[in-house]
Amino acid sequence: MSTQLVDSPTPGAGTASLRRGIRIRDYGIVIALLAIVVALSVSTDTFLTTSNLVNLLDQCSVVGLLAAGATICIISGVFDLTASASLAVSAIVGVQVVRIAGVAVGFGAAVVAGALLGFLTGSIVVRSGVNSFIATLATSIIYRGLAVVVTAGAIAYPLADQADDFGTLTWPSLFGLTSATVVFLVVVIALGFLVSSTTFGRRVYAVGGNIEAARLSGIRVGQVQIAAYVVSGICSALAGLILASRAGSAQSSMATGMELSAIAAAVIGGTSILGGEGAIWRGVVGALLLTLIGNGFNLLGWDTTYQQVVQGCLILLAVTVDQYLRNRNR
Repeated sequence: MSTQLVDSPTPGAGTASLRRGIRIRDYGIVIALLAIVVALSVSTDTFLTTSNLVNLLDQCSVVGLLAAGATICIISGVFDLTASASLAVSAIVGVQVVRIAGVAVGFGAAVVAGALLGFLTGSIVVRSGVNSFIATLATSIIYRGLAVVVTAGAIAYPLADQADDFGTLTWPSLFGLTSATVVFLVVVIALGFLVSSTTFGRRVYAVGGNIEAARLSGIRVGQVQIAAYVVSGICSALAGLILASRAGSAQSSMATGMELSAIAAAVIGGTSILGGEGAIWRGVVGALLLTLIGNGFNLLGWDTTYQQVVQGCLILLAVTVDQYLRNRNR
């Protein structure tokens, strides 16, 4: 009896290929970010000014928070299209409670509202079994309608004597950064630790990577995905508070469509749309890259009509690279 030898890739070669793919995902976005920073630094006199950099981070705080929430959801294998609608509802709840109980209580109520909306969204997705993209799209329409009903289509304002305190998140804070930026950085660091260094984070990756294997290993898949939506809801509420604090009000049309920018930031940052791969910092870098593009268009005086074209090309490129690396590493 003869034995036939079959050639197969050596483990070392496969590991090296995988590591190269990981390096491209991890650091390709950083190289792109640095390239844009250098280009804007050379081509404009105002980019590296303190005021512009502070403004840049402040602008990034809203989409960055939404991107952090979107990243956790996508890693766990689901999408959250309710982010901007949850943002609006949470901000409106916050303003209404501020009028009754004060700014601190109102801000806390907004965060609680965001968490509850995230829990409700996650429960709908998990219990219904409907694809998360469709389920959250429908839920977002419900939430946006709820925001219209609660406000009767009007703008919600805090009381006149609360206006200054309500704008707390716009005030200068640590190192000259706005309070919104500080909140954004603290939340991102906390979520980065949660995802990368805790049991919950490992379960998020496991569920997104192979939901059936995760279920067979004893992980409560539904609870993990609901928790991911809760985190996303809290991020949406904080983003809503930042926007409301800037405007001094809240309304049902706040941040319409911004959930797509958040998902775009996560994908551009290297988070796989198929789940199981990604990192909070990558999503944040993706958000910063999108903000940099907008800032560059303004500083250079370019027609912002083409900004969406550039962003769309970046999304397409990121998804294409992700698919290529997955196919190569099979």
